[in-house]
Amino acid sequence: MELRNKKVLVTGADGFIGSHLVEALLDHGCEVRAFVFYNSFNNWGWLDTLPADKLKSLDVFAGDIRDPNGVSQAMKGTDVVFHLAALIAIPFSYHSPDSYVDTNIKGTLNVLQAARQQGAARVLVTSTSEVYGTAQYTPIDEKHPYQGQSPYSATKIGADRLAESFYRSFETPVVIVRPFNTYGPRQSARAVIPTVITQLLYGEIKLRLGSLTPTRDFNYVKDTVQGFIALAQADAAIGQEINIATGEEHSIGDVARVLIAELNPDAKIVTDEQRLRPKASEVFRLMGDNTRITTLTSWRPAHDLNAGLRDTIEWFKQPDNLARYKSWLYNI
Repeated sequence: MELRNKKVLVTGADGFIGSHLVEALLDHGCEVRAFVFYNSFNNWGWLDTLPADKLKSLDVFAGDIRDPNGVSQAMKGTDVVFHLAALIAIPFSYHSPDSYVDTNIKGTLNVLQAARQQGAARVLVTSTSEVYGTAQYTPIDEKHPYQGQSPYSATKIGADRLAESFYRSFETPVVIVRPFNTYGPRQSARAVIPTVITQLLYGEIKLRLGSLTPTRDFNYVKDTVQGFIALAQADAAIGQEINIATGEEHSIGDVARVLIAELNPDAKIVTDEQRLRPKASEVFRLMGDNTRITTLTSWRPAHDLNAGLRDTIEWFKQPDNLARYKSWLYNI
């Protein structure tokens, strides 16, 4: 399936990955409808930072993914749906699990129902590497068992299985896209790399972090969105769940030390107890197998970790960007 000139809907378009995906789809020649979370400020999230020419070319739909009528209205006339809208912060899922069920499970159900009723040609449902929990073996392929080690990951497992059921029950052309740990410009300070960078850029000498030993498979955001686009165009991907991963792992501590060396060599890491996940909930190791996506598509990661971190640092150094972050707070 060729995406160029297709009408596409991106849910969660106002968020970190969603806003980058919107840009990439516009560059690819798609007609993009951006589903953003309705608010009284008419705030379109990160889309508000796009160049004026791109912003004016968007069809922006403000709604709520939890509302089936709004989702159905947003999907009218579109060929392809990229479903990214979700609650993602893991610590907040301990605090408010009900909201994660409503958004991540019911929201996905609304997308699948509308896609089925309106005959969408392709539905890409965004999963997460957190569904695997701590690796039982590495690299983690798509046959790895699921482990709901947080309310967040449990709701994403539920959403994935709903998506699978619509493919098997109704032949809805679903692809379950499973990015590993995406990072880059615009990422929330609820993630570790922005947490480290913003603390250092604000001049903190004591860098407050949680556990340093867990490892992650870090994807630069531009590589992640190119993975989405590649999978949308791969007919053989329909009905499958597919990792977007680099196949490499780096510990939180090692990444923090790279950033310290780059931004403030005098800074020291201190443990902040409130940033530690419950022991049985911590995902200690994630490293993905990308065999399936590299077999089905021509996708390959174009950025190594050092290159991605350099680009991310430069973005955060811009005063208008840094001013959006509150480095002195722990964001749950």
